[in-house]
Amino acid sequence: MIRARLIGFLLAGLLQAVSARADTMSDSDTIAASLADLGGKAALVAFESAPFPYRGMVPGDETHDDTPFLDAKDGARRGHTSSRGGIYWEDETYGDRRSLLYIPQGFDRRRAGAIVVFFHGNQARLARDVVQRQQVPQQLAQSNLNAVLVAPQFAVDALDSSAGQFWQPGAFARYLREVDTQLAKLAGDGMSARDFARMPVILVAYSGGYLPAAWSLEVGEANRRLAGVVLLDAIYGDTEKFAGWIEDHQPDAFFFSAFSPSSAEGNGDLQDQLMSHGIDFALDPPPCLEAGDVAFLETGGSVVHNDFLSRAWTDDPLKWVFNRLRRFPRNTAKACTP
Repeated sequence: MIRARLIGFLLAGLLQAVSARADTMSDSDTIAASLADLGGKAALVAFESAPFPYRGMVPGDETHDDTPFLDAKDGARRGHTSSRGGIYWEDETYGDRRSLLYIPQGFDRRRAGAIVVFFHGNQARLARDVVQRQQVPQQLAQSNLNAVLVAPQFAVDALDSSAGQFWQPGAFARYLREVDTQLAKLAGDGMSARDFARMPVILVAYSGGYLPAAWSLEVGEANRRLAGVVLLDAIYGDTEKFAGWIEDHQPDAFFFSAFSPSSAEGNGDLQDQLMSHGIDFALDPPPCLEAGDVAFLETGGSVVHNDFLSRAWTDDPLKWVFNRLRRFPRNTAKACTP
C-alpha cells in the first residue's frame, strides 16, 4: 500500500512537471508564431526579481495598517483575497516568475535606444493577451522607436492589480538590473548588460498596471533611468504618487496619459493635483513627446476599455505614442510622425 501511494505521488509529480513544461512550451510557441513575420528575438525568462511570488506585506496608508499579502489558507495552500476577484491561490495566480523579452529585428544598437517596460492589466497572460490580443511587441516592431521590450507577469488571469515585490523599496531597480543581464543574453552579438544599463526606460502601464507603476515610481529607486511614463486608461488611484513623480522629474522626463470614461475620474484627480502645484499640462496631444511634456488625451465615450491597446483614439495606440517620441527614432527623418 505504501509503495502504491509512493508510486502514485511520483506519477502525480511527474505529470505536474510535464504539464507545466507543456504550458511553457505552448506560450513560447504562441509568441514565436505571433512574431514570425516580424522577426527579431523573443523569449519568456524566469526572473529572480519578478513581482511574484510574494510573501510580504501589502502597504497600508493613513487609514489602514500593513496586512499580509497571503491572507487566506486552505490546508497547505495559501492565497490572497482580492477586493474584486475574491480569493486567488498562490500556486495558480502568483507563482509565474516569467517576463517577456523582445528585441525587434529593426533595433539598431548603434543608435540611441530605450527599454520599454510594459505593465499589463487585470485578467492577463503574457502570450495570450500582451502578445496575441494587444500586440504590444508588434506595435513596437512596427513603430519608429528604437527600443526593446520587457513585460513582467503580474497576477495570472486575475482581477487583481497587486504589485507584489514592486511594493518594496528598490525592487523595480533590482528588476531592471536583471533585465539588463537577460536582454544581453538574448541579444548576443557582443552586447553586454552594461550596454542595456545605459539605455533609458519608458514605463508603460495599461489599466490595472497603474498600481505597480505608481509604486515603482515612488519607491522603485529607478527614476534616474526613466525617460518617460505612458498610462493607457490606467489611473484608478494612487494619483498622489503620479503627481509627486511628475513634480520631481518633469524637467528630465515626459508624462502621457490617454483615457476613456473608465479612468476619467482618476485622470481628473491627477489634473487637479497638478494644477494645485502650478504644473502646466496639455489636453491636446503634442506633435512630439519629449522631456518636460505633461499631456492628457481624453478619447471619448465610444472607446471600449478592454480594447484600449488595439483600438482607442486610433488603431494601434502604442505605435502612435512610440512614433511621437523624439529622443529614440530608428529613422530620424520619420521622428514625431503619428
